[in-house]
Amino acid sequence: MTALPVGQPKGDDFINFELFKNELFSIADEMAVTICRTTYSGVLRDNMDFSTGIADAQGRLVAQGLTLPVHLGSIRTALEAVMNKYAGDIGDGDVFILNDPFEGGMHLPDIFILKPIFSGGELIAFAATTAHHVDVGGHVPGSNSVNSTEIFQEGLRIPPLKLVNGGKHDVALWGLIQSNVRLPIQLLGDLRAQLAACEIAQRKVLALTDRYGLGAARSYMAEITDYTERLARAALRELPDGEFDFEDWIDDDGMDVGVPIRLFVTVRKKGETVEFDWTGSAPQVRGAINCTLSVTEAASYTALRSILPGGIPNNDGVFRVIRTIAPKGSIANVAMPGACAARALTGFRMVDCAFGALSKMVPDRVFAASDGGNVGVTVAGFDRSGSRFVYVDFSCGTWGGRPWADGIDGISNIFVNMASQSVEQIESEHPIEILAYEFAQDRCGAGKFRGGAPFYRDYRIKVPDAILQIRADRQTIRPYGLHGGKAGKPGSVSLNPNTSNDPIGSKVTINVREGDEFRYVLPGGGGWGDPLQRDPVAVLKDVRNEIVSASAARQEYGVVLDEATLSVDQAATEKLRASLSAERGNATEFVNWVN
Repeated sequence: MTALPVGQPKGDDFINFELFKNELFSIADEMAVTICRTTYSGVLRDNMDFSTGIADAQGRLVAQGLTLPVHLGSIRTALEAVMNKYAGDIGDGDVFILNDPFEGGMHLPDIFILKPIFSGGELIAFAATTAHHVDVGGHVPGSNSVNSTEIFQEGLRIPPLKLVNGGKHDVALWGLIQSNVRLPIQLLGDLRAQLAACEIAQRKVLALTDRYGLGAARSYMAEITDYTERLARAALRELPDGEFDFEDWIDDDGMDVGVPIRLFVTVRKKGETVEFDWTGSAPQVRGAINCTLSVTEAASYTALRSILPGGIPNNDGVFRVIRTIAPKGSIANVAMPGACAARALTGFRMVDCAFGALSKMVPDRVFAASDGGNVGVTVAGFDRSGSRFVYVDFSCGTWGGRPWADGIDGISNIFVNMASQSVEQIESEHPIEILAYEFAQDRCGAGKFRGGAPFYRDYRIKVPDAILQIRADRQTIRPYGLHGGKAGKPGSVSLNPNTSNDPIGSKVTINVREGDEFRYVLPGGGGWGDPLQRDPVAVLKDVRNEIVSASAARQEYGVVLDEATLSVDQAATEKLRASLSAERGNATEFVNWVN
């Protein structure tokens, strides 16, 4: 952007504002590093399933650390619940905790730790963290159940409470939490990692306040969000106005197997604001994939934020220009006592649905459907020493084809930015063996720019018995392609794949025995553009890298290879492509969703 938006600080004040803004953003990132370095669990250390942020005294998010988009806006919702309940009773030395989805939370494993920061006796900011804990009780280890039917089955519900009151820890509350989870040492250790991040934030924010002065600090925090709003509005003015809708389907909720669940969004863009209306999505379901409104808001924010310039900060200023509508009692806004432990599955799919609508607004900025989120895996039981273990991991696979390039292979869904846990770490901490971890061939959607290649993992159980839970999707409804690109191939989950190869469904909780193996294959990303327009050399490269087979090169892309020299037969390719084009009457296939 060449010109500064009207109202931005100028001169020396502009320099101080920029310094303050960047220092505050770095504090949010340092909070994230603190959690990574001090946490006990792989879900936080490796998957990085947490978020950090700094809010102002009114609870408006000013800076968010470089962690998960799924938590965009959730800190604001959690702080609103705390401030409403404790109006007039927020003091120096207090620390608040909550996880209840119906009182400011998202789902029970995500526990918020919120610390007010005071300077000179005045509330100036909040340090905020939310982190996914491996287990918070409930009827299934890992507390991420796919088969619960109400919130009461999913674990320990914590309404907004004071974990620390005036610097004094609430021993009774700590004890209550400890007594209701399967891995108390790990959970309490992870809570302390969140507390450490908030303590770091408090020290750094107070140092900023001392340096710039209390009045200037307040002014700059307000200006950061106002400045962000101006940037967002300026960017939105460049986008076309109109109404754009899209429909997608979730395979099922794991309870009513085989019954697809509708997601529908209407995006209304006018001037400097955007509205995401999820009216028309399915009523809330029996299974645990219902979303709270904060998750639906986060999916909407993430989709829009992805087509805006990269220099716009992630804070309340962006949220002000986006309105999210989701009827209460729908899958997009669960009503009490609906189950929501596995709500992320729906959140991931909402991002794809929103991208589908935005692709009609700005087709040159939006990529095709991703793998559908991630596969959540939980294996739990007792090791040979009699100690309980709970292994929780989230495997993310691929992006869809982009208007300018292929989808990225083996990378996290844009909604979570998660990394994979390492094989060595998994095997050293749990009685599990990883037998395979590699890209799956012929799974990506064909296109001028193909979808990303997904991977699969094979596991072997090394204890007499254990509980296995899988949370997955897109085994029937495939990741859509765009602008002539083909749908990605579906995912699959199977037990003992090298012998019986029994499919076990996408949302299951079963008992497994020592020596049992299970495999999940992630879905492939959808393709973008006509596959017959793909550069034959790019197809050849994919064949050499075993992403695409020689037969798929011919069938999907019309590329004929000389398998003896592994080179493109140019004349035969031109002839085959002309024939394939004539067969379809020069029409391009838009999508092929259903397996």
